[in-house]
Amino acid sequence: MDASVIYHLTTVEEWEDAQDRGVYEPPSFTREGFIHCCTKEQLDSVLTRHFKGQENLIRLVIDPSLLTQKLQYDRDEQLQQEFPHIYGPLNLSAVIEIVFLEPITSDKENNDNKRED
Repeated sequence: MDASVIYHLTTVEEWEDAQDRGVYEPPSFTREGFIHCCTKEQLDSVLTRHFKGQENLIRLVIDPSLLTQKLQYDRDEQLQQEFPHIYGPLNLSAVIEIVFLEPITSDKENNDNKRED
């Protein structure tokens, strides 16, 4: 993807709720006052740190030029990186692509072909 986009990881259920409401506000928005996002370079580490073992994940591809709320890059001192944050509800029209993700496991290579129904 182009460097001009940012990403947000969420569940299919949370995204479906947003479709009903007309805007996207994850549970962390109420606690923190912003929506966590990341750059392409940060995606893998964010997935591993925060979403390991979760299912039904999607990656929202967001065009910052279409946001109706403030976008700000804030520094995470522990990780020594700046992360994009959206300070307000995410307007659905700023999401230009939705990518369905496979679950992140500790031993992904060995589990790629295993499926429990």
